[in-house]
Amino acid sequence: MTTEKSGQTYMEMLRGFGDKLGLPQIDVEKLIEANRKNLDALNESAVAAAGGAQTVLRKQREVLEAGLREATTLVRGYQPLGDPKETLAKQTEFAKRLSELAVRGAKDSAQTTRESTTEAVKILQDRMKAALEEVRATVRNADKSKA
Repeated sequence: MTTEKSGQTYMEMLRGFGDKLGLPQIDVEKLIEANRKNLDALNESAVAAAGGAQTVLRKQREVLEAGLREATTLVRGYQPLGDPKETLAKQTEFAKRLSELAVRGAKDSAQTTRESTTEAVKILQDRMKAALEEVRATVRNADKSKA
């Protein structure tokens, strides 16, 4: 650490200034550890959110592929010179299946998004609660050491 001419480090000077003002003592090691835990929680939350996003994308791809399979089946069975009522019935059935696939895919995507977001937020909430408890404990310990 950089030192002043008197031989005191800047940290010692700041601590002395804080003591004169009656500020609580700060345990630098605990502060560093708390910030490390915060960064770990942010990382864990980001991983959970990214995993959820990948799952949503995978489900959307599955829905698209299923829709393409349905379209391929319809095109193969399409006979333009056939009975118009039968052709209309096939087109209606195709549209109904695609609609059902899209709705199911949207529901699945929404559910997965909700779950991954909930997980990511819970990680951060848990860390915030733990951080508040750590601060409370530090303040209690500082008050006890003054007494």
